[in-house]
Amino acid sequence: MQQEPDRKSAFRFAISRFIEERREAKLKGLKDDAAAEAAGKYDYTTWLADAARRVTQIQAVTHVLKATHPDARGSSLHIQPQALTQHSEIGSHLLGADYADDIVGNAAALDVYKFLKVEVEGKRLLDWLQAGDSDLLAALHNDPATATQWADAFKGLVRTADKLASHSLAKQLYWHINGKPSDDAGYHLLQPLFASSLAHAVHHDINDARFGETNKLARQAKRDGKAHDAPYSDYRNLVVRKLGGTKPQNISQLNSERGGVNYLLASLPPAWDQNRPRHVLFIESALPRFARYEGVPELINALLTLLKSNPDPTMDTRKKRERIERALGESLAAFGTSIHAQLEPGWTRDADCRLPLFEQLWLDPNRADLPTRPEHEDEDLAFKTAYEFKDWADQVAHRFGLWLNAILAEHKLPVGDAEHAHWARQALIDVDWPAPMQRRRAGPASITPEVLNG
Repeated sequence: MQQEPDRKSAFRFAISRFIEERREAKLKGLKDDAAAEAAGKYDYTTWLADAARRVTQIQAVTHVLKATHPDARGSSLHIQPQALTQHSEIGSHLLGADYADDIVGNAAALDVYKFLKVEVEGKRLLDWLQAGDSDLLAALHNDPATATQWADAFKGLVRTADKLASHSLAKQLYWHINGKPSDDAGYHLLQPLFASSLAHAVHHDINDARFGETNKLARQAKRDGKAHDAPYSDYRNLVVRKLGGTKPQNISQLNSERGGVNYLLASLPPAWDQNRPRHVLFIESALPRFARYEGVPELINALLTLLKSNPDPTMDTRKKRERIERALGESLAAFGTSIHAQLEPGWTRDADCRLPLFEQLWLDPNRADLPTRPEHEDEDLAFKTAYEFKDWADQVAHRFGLWLNAILAEHKLPVGDAEHAHWARQALIDVDWPAPMQRRRAGPASITPEVLNG
């Protein structure tokens, strides 16, 4: 198909305008002699010849080595996203054909890349060169051989090194997976190269959400509680990682365009709704949570160690055991107090609260003071009545005794009703007295010699 006759002029005009803008920027502030000397470098043919020579000092890439460490010496890579394996995880492969090339190499030659980015008819000069456009070749130089030589040099911006090399500062960690150390394919790369093109796309999306006019209007509508047609995007808990320090261009061109800013998304556990006490929902008893309460694992281990050591039934043994028992009882009281302090009264009304009633009364006592709910009046009145009856404290103590007996039994220590009653008496439950049943305060009791002797 015959191409339009004025396309050569369009290419030449775009190239001339770029070179002229570079010349004006360079000559600004220079005196006559210096200006005259510098101006000669910006003759159309002279500048293109010099640019074709300097393009070898830079390289188009998608994955940048120096982003990991500025002193790393090795290969950066240019891999078209379409050529990557289409994993289900987020990665550069999702960019498709819409991605930005990054440039590494001599920062003094970056103007050559800017030249190749000049657009004509909606495409970059680099794209037209790679397509072998004859009008662009004719615009580069009247001599076809010279034009082809320059075009080949410019197309070399996107190239692969003859021999790829990594570097210790690239921190590329490989994990052996197939049992054959000599097989280079038998390793999984845990620390890949910095995906600069992907990072640039993410940076653009985040900045659009943070500073874009459309999202700004949506954000204001959200604050005002007003309807808005456009969606609202927000990135919470961002961290900025600065690459390159005061010279971000030493890392790469895209890093320079970002001012060295590279966003890190929050890598945090989900922030649950603080109004829902999930750590005490969906469970049948709170005592397994108490088992992990501050200091309790150490106390249980101390008790097990003492009982398994087959100690002599002396006063010293008894005092050691009583100190542990007393500390466990005090920890049980502290655990209940901590739940009262952490959670709003009435948290046991949650539909996902599966604790038995006596544990609800123990851990949510102030619920009894709340007004009854019209739709749950019978349930709330039953809670108030059970709280006032006060036998729930003995039921908690009973459950505590069973719980501790079960732990000892798991460690092959003989336990029974006597031990259960003893542990129950150690439970300290915050409840108003007098109460109708006081099994926990029935008087001193000693642990059986059989348990002490294992």
